[in-house]
Amino acid sequence: MRMYPFLLIMTLSLSCRKKEAPSGPSLPYPEGMSTQTQKVGSEDRRFLVYRPAGVSTFRSLVLVLHGGGGIGLGVSEIGAHPLSVFRTVADTAKFLLVYPEGSLDSQGSPGWNDCRSDDNAGSRGDDFSFLQSLLVRLSSETGVPSSRMFLVGTSNGALMAFSMASRAAEAVGAIAVSSGNLPMNPEAGPCTNGSPLPLPILMTHGTLDPAMPADGGCVANLGGACNRGRVVSQSATLDYWLQRNRFSGTTPQTTTFDFNSNDAGNVEKRVYNGPHPLVYFRLIGAGHAVPSKTVFSSTTPASGAQNRDIEFAEEAWNFFRSRF
Repeated sequence: MRMYPFLLIMTLSLSCRKKEAPSGPSLPYPEGMSTQTQKVGSEDRRFLVYRPAGVSTFRSLVLVLHGGGGIGLGVSEIGAHPLSVFRTVADTAKFLLVYPEGSLDSQGSPGWNDCRSDDNAGSRGDDFSFLQSLLVRLSSETGVPSSRMFLVGTSNGALMAFSMASRAAEAVGAIAVSSGNLPMNPEAGPCTNGSPLPLPILMTHGTLDPAMPADGGCVANLGGACNRGRVVSQSATLDYWLQRNRFSGTTPQTTTFDFNSNDAGNVEKRVYNGPHPLVYFRLIGAGHAVPSKTVFSSTTPASGAQNRDIEFAEEAWNFFRSRF
């Protein structure tokens, strides 16, 4: 009987400890793909969330920005676009995947209001506030810190990723872009005098990209009106990031390969190692399409030929996961 009070106290103590044991955030997103909204001012902005099956907590999160004037959130449909491969990668790597939807451009297609001051046909929504608030929300819901939140973009989405890097570099741990050059005439303010913080980045560029010209100039200028604004060259874009990430004058580790002899040409990969690494894929003879080994894009005058030597989603994730 003398032991009973002691045992009772121990039992109550253990019971209290069990109830007080910390647990991860309760995710409001079901397994698989779901459509969600984020309030920006008076507008409900859409985004898709892909939660891999059987995963309740996450160490990292990837946001994928579609291009402009295309299929918008359709890039998430398996087999429809190379950016859908991020879903397959997420299933294996167990990260939370998000596809935000851009605002509408002059033709009613979803795109991104990036830093181009001369993009007269582009989107006009407050896409910066949308993405910034979405990143804050997702970090709060998942417990993933900004250092493990990663941003991907292609074409107009790549320029939007650059815009976020200028305005809120501290909000993400790294970015990966395909077919994007910096604006030649950026908007005043943060777009021109933005963050100088180094930011790990992976870039892919096709040397014969007709929509985002390698030597700079008018974006997607099939009609000749140059109403999508102008960008600087691929080399100038690379030089900017080399300087920003403290690699000016550094000799990269360079490899060349050609796994698919039926595509546009070979690949030159340059790796700059350091605290804020930079990986650059120069896709010889390739056009505007996101490079992929599994999801093929047809060759058109507007896009050029696709490189099929690398899987962009896999390369981007391998780059991101090296950050933790």
